[in-house]
Amino acid sequence: MRAPLRWVLWDVKDTLLKVRSSVGEQYCKEAKRMGLDLSPVEVEAAFRLAYKHQSSRYPNYGVTQGLNGKSWWMEVVQGTFSRCRVQDPALLNTMAQNLYQNFCNAENWEVFSDSEKTLQSCSSLGLELGVVSNFDRRLEEILHACGLLSHFSFLITSEEAGIAKPSPVIFDKALQKCGVPAACVAHIGDHYEKDYLASRSVGIHGFLLDRHNMYKRFDVPPEHRLSSLEELPSRLQQHMD
Repeated sequence: MRAPLRWVLWDVKDTLLKVRSSVGEQYCKEAKRMGLDLSPVEVEAAFRLAYKHQSSRYPNYGVTQGLNGKSWWMEVVQGTFSRCRVQDPALLNTMAQNLYQNFCNAENWEVFSDSEKTLQSCSSLGLELGVVSNFDRRLEEILHACGLLSHFSFLITSEEAGIAKPSPVIFDKALQKCGVPAACVAHIGDHYEKDYLASRSVGIHGFLLDRHNMYKRFDVPPEHRLSSLEELPSRLQQHMD
């Protein structure tokens, strides 16, 4: 007999919400407050380089190398502006502090139009909800600011867990919190490897959110792929009957 579904685990960024405007625009807004006139296109390119460099040197916010999410992000911000010829250490530090805090505010995030309704629908089916996210410690504050926190029984961030998706270990930690076998748990996220493949590797019912049809050539059965979160509750019900 098939185990009935009890829990749904959620990715957050680009699944339930997204950054409202480009990083280049947000960083330039902060720079302008400090009297600097920079190009969003140049800053965006510099950010991508700084982020890539930091991610390869210090994976998962450098938590195993003595860093934390805040110090990791501050180095990314400072590295971004340094690449745009900003050299004043005090100015770099102030902008990094401000931007780290700014990204806790609801106005910097856009909740997808299908998120709230789908979370409510899942709860009304009697399912418990949790979060498994490659995010830093600000996630709880961000979800609270965006009005989504109350839907979840627990949050696991990669910074606090000390391990990031696609490692099965972070999903094992989530299963411990759920207190049920993997066959009683579903997971929804927008990344093929980190969300879909990783969750299914430990026996969780993984669903891939593909809002922009990016994964049509990937080996994902149609019943596992969603173009909108609104399709999720009916898929989950099939595992509850």
